[in-house]
Amino acid sequence: MPIPNYQAFMQPLVSQIADGRVHSLAELKTPLCNALQISEEQRAETIASSGNRTVVSNRLGWARTYLHKAGLLSIPKPGFVQITDRGQQALQSGQTINNGYLKQFPEFLEFIRPVKDATDASADEAKTTHEDDTTPDEQIKSAWQTLNSALAEDLIELVKKQTPQFFEVLVVQMMQAMGYGGWSKDSGSATQYTGDGGIDGIINEDPLGLETIYLQAKRYTDAAVGRPDIQAFVGALEMKRARKGVFITTSRFSRDALDYVSLIEKKVVLIDGKQLAELMIKHNLGVSVKETYQVKAIDSDYFAED
Repeated sequence: MPIPNYQAFMQPLVSQIADGRVHSLAELKTPLCNALQISEEQRAETIASSGNRTVVSNRLGWARTYLHKAGLLSIPKPGFVQITDRGQQALQSGQTINNGYLKQFPEFLEFIRPVKDATDASADEAKTTHEDDTTPDEQIKSAWQTLNSALAEDLIELVKKQTPQFFEVLVVQMMQAMGYGGWSKDSGSATQYTGDGGIDGIINEDPLGLETIYLQAKRYTDAAVGRPDIQAFVGALEMKRARKGVFITTSRFSRDALDYVSLIEKKVVLIDGKQLAELMIKHNLGVSVKETYQVKAIDSDYFAED
């Protein structure tokens, strides 16, 4: 029998963590393989394109991701899982836990939506259209978007668990990775962790410091950054006689905060958690290339006769 697909891992995974304790995926792998009757040979089978990641680890990882997006389990820290109340309810329902079951939850439907702008149709309809009508090229693009979406959410959750000091250094490194202060690796720095006057980082865009960008970093878990926080940052910029500022948070900005920035004279850019994760992925900060696929096409010049 072939190795079961990732959906087959969902039910036994939730069952294995039903005791409510925090479990590592590593410790769960063996009992899950036993429950799914996966042979020792199959457990060692690797993904052809990766060379070292096993098929079982890959499918278990995706089962965890889908269950997490649907709210049946939480991820207290990387590599660990814990059942939620929704997960307990799923077990008690007696229903089979698979994608069909998970589609009752709006947050899961939003996650699997293959096209970002598919707002006129339900996610089920979008998914069906995606599977039935798209070309292989479109399927590759959609899969790439899904992978990046999952990566971005995992990345920002990991950033939220770091210290404020780590986050302040991170935002400076991100600005440098984007090309700001590119004249030197020492062009940016985090400020002292106390008495920073509302400024968490500085980027010198030129060697003489004639153009300086001031940074504010707020590592919030859920709370939105409101207008008072932005006003305080603008006040700190005024004290520095600065014209440019970037306010970065792991959460989001309130509507009042966004409206306020559009009204002031100073140039203040707001970057929320979603944008932060996307920028980190784009500029390879905190991530690395796992696999590379090449899509090849006919070279018409090769077949052209003189």
